[in-house]
Amino acid sequence: MTPAAVDRYAVIGNPVAHSRSPFIHRAFALATGQAIEYARLECPMDGFETVLRAFAASGARGCNVTLPFKFEALRIAAHCTARAELAGAANTLRFDDAGWLADNTDGIGLVRDIEANARVAIGGRRLLLIGAGGAAAGALGALLAAAPAELTITNRTPQKAGELVARHHAAARASGAALHAAPLERCGEGFDIVINATSSSLQGAAAPVDPAVLGPGALAIDMMYGPAAEPFLAWAERHGASGRDGLGMLVEQAAQSFALWRGVLPDTAPVLDALRRHWDETA
Repeated sequence: MTPAAVDRYAVIGNPVAHSRSPFIHRAFALATGQAIEYARLECPMDGFETVLRAFAASGARGCNVTLPFKFEALRIAAHCTARAELAGAANTLRFDDAGWLADNTDGIGLVRDIEANARVAIGGRRLLLIGAGGAAAGALGALLAAAPAELTITNRTPQKAGELVARHHAAARASGAALHAAPLERCGEGFDIVINATSSSLQGAAAPVDPAVLGPGALAIDMMYGPAAEPFLAWAERHGASGRDGLGMLVEQAAQSFALWRGVLPDTAPVLDALRRHWDETA
């Protein structure tokens, strides 16, 4: 009997050696009975499209895309979902015969982690999103769809925050959310949920905003995980907030990518638990 073909996927970026995506997708495949292989592909900064096309030509079925290639991934794809178009970036590609499909599952992954895993409702709450780059752009549409009362974007370059607000004006109006841009030094106080979508932690910086942004019992999330998230989380907890890293978001966005590829949405809770145990054991 000929063995069943194994579909191949990968995470592509620079760097990717640290990526937990292979662990996550292999766990999803085992739980759902899907025959897949999932690898890491690190490509040169000027070689993303070449590596991507070679991978697709080898018979692969799709990939996740991480920094710094999410904007380029959307440009290369023939088709895209509405949420990828709104974000202006893609973290998921499916290599369809009729043309590659680009999607962005970052935002729904973040919302799922906040609401299902952290058990904090976004609806009616005041949110502060720190940063206006690709990570923030990928999350903003889904955050607005969850109907917060207010969402403020703050960034070192106010113009970039303003551009995000302008691009998401219709989405904010549809959800009834008040959407604003504000400078870092005057971005407001007393938010219910504060999300760090910057790379400030990579430089060892705690947070680029005043602690007054944290309301009583606020949830403070860093989209990064592991050591990169520690400065922001320590800052948040020192000022009375509940800190949460981006590991849950990573698992939730991966589940949405897996569903796009395989047509089945895996249960994320056991995988997140296993990943946290694995992380603790190897830390």
